Amino acid sequence: MVDKALGTGGRKSEKDLKIRLKTAKGRKTGSTKWLERQLNDPYVAKARAAGYRSRAAFKIKEMDERHHLFRPGMRIVDLGAAPGGWSQVAARAIGSTDANPLIVGIDYLEMDPIPGVKLLMKDFTDDDAPAMLIEAMGGKKADLVMSDMAWPTTGHRPTDHLRIVQLIEIAAAFALDVLAPGGVFIAKVFQGGTEHELLHMLKRHFKTAHHAKPPSSRADSAEAYLIAKGFKGSNDTVPGDGDYDR
Repeated sequence: MVDKALGTGGRKSEKDLKIRLKTAKGRKTGSTKWLERQLNDPYVAKARAAGYRSRAAFKIKEMDERHHLFRPGMRIVDLGAAPGGWSQVAARAIGSTDANPLIVGIDYLEMDPIPGVKLLMKDFTDDDAPAMLIEAMGGKKADLVMSDMAWPTTGHRPTDHLRIVQLIEIAAAFALDVLAPGGVFIAKVFQGGTEHELLHMLKRHFKTAHHAKPPSSRADSAEAYLIAKGFKGSNDTVPGDGDYDR
């Protein structure tokens, strides 16, 4: 059940207009708070109005507006694509169509088709996943590898940080193999210290590498993104080999 409280004198203030949920039988307090946050999140409403599958679409849209990530005709790989918001934004920006699909997305979760996107239902961390992506790309190099992947959180921030760093290392190794010179790599990271080592490593292989936190990323979240641009075309050193240019 939804409550909307009235302010003093019956006038509704902005704070009072927020939707509050009564605790429902069988629903945990944490679930109730999550639902309240979703119902009051302006980006959730904006995503629905724009036809995007998730509020995360605005994260990549905002990063593109500031860092100029997309250009017409480029080839893109979307790692951890579900539910598809990033691929939706990218397809519109680069002009990818069903007749000439320029984007390949992969996730172990099932997704509804996205116009202009080839979708693989596969865990990217499986040994054979990179080869499947390369085959889906027709053996052509990518101009952008983007990853919004994250393991389910444990609630223990140091553990969650290390787990997502592992994902980024796997994604970065793939990007170094498939990117064309000048290519771009984007990946989600949880701020916790180790991401600075990843940043130094990326600077060895890209002309620029930096952190970004788009406005639609919740302020109370440790989530941020690594953006590496201008791939130098060399993968002599790969993530995980212990050499982070410290």
